[in-house]
Amino acid sequence: MPGKPLLPSREEALPGRAQSLTVSAKHAVSGNAMLPPFPEGMQMAIFGMGCFWGAERMFWKLPGVFSTQVGYAGGFTPNPTYKEICTGMQQEEDVGTQYRSVIHTFGAQQRDAVLKSKAMYQQELAKRQLGPITTEIQAAGEFYYAEDYHQQYLHKTPKGYCGQKGTGVACPIRPAAAEES
Repeated sequence: MPGKPLLPSREEALPGRAQSLTVSAKHAVSGNAMLPPFPEGMQMAIFGMGCFWGAERMFWKLPGVFSTQVGYAGGFTPNPTYKEICTGMQQEEDVGTQYRSVIHTFGAQQRDAVLKSKAMYQQELAKRQLGPITTEIQAAGEFYYAEDYHQQYLHKTPKGYCGQKGTGVACPIRPAAAEES
């Protein structure tokens, strides 16, 4: 495919809808809340990592993660459906600019942590002669929940497809507690 596919402009974007898509109130795996308000002190993060089913499963297994939701961010269409966001980019079997790699940060502290981890991970990739990180880093904007059937899909559909494979290279990030001591 020649060149990098571009996101639709605000003028080209579909109109979407004012009403949010309906999702379950409780997480199918953890039983925790799917909708705000979340417990005080919780931080939010938005990661675009290709197949959101596999990314969500990876995160819901991590210690300290309260709840996971899949959806859409970084575009212009409010409350889009999956069919509305499908365009022409591809990762494995998945097609559309919605599959690009992006981290949406909430504030300077998260942005700085992301940039630090990106630099550290790039060093590890370089040691294995793997290419540059192409993940975009942007300030978080609106997040729109995907349809309820997409939420915790690989829990609800154990034989569901996800082609996420990763690089096999671990990122050498130390926990924040270790950095403070």
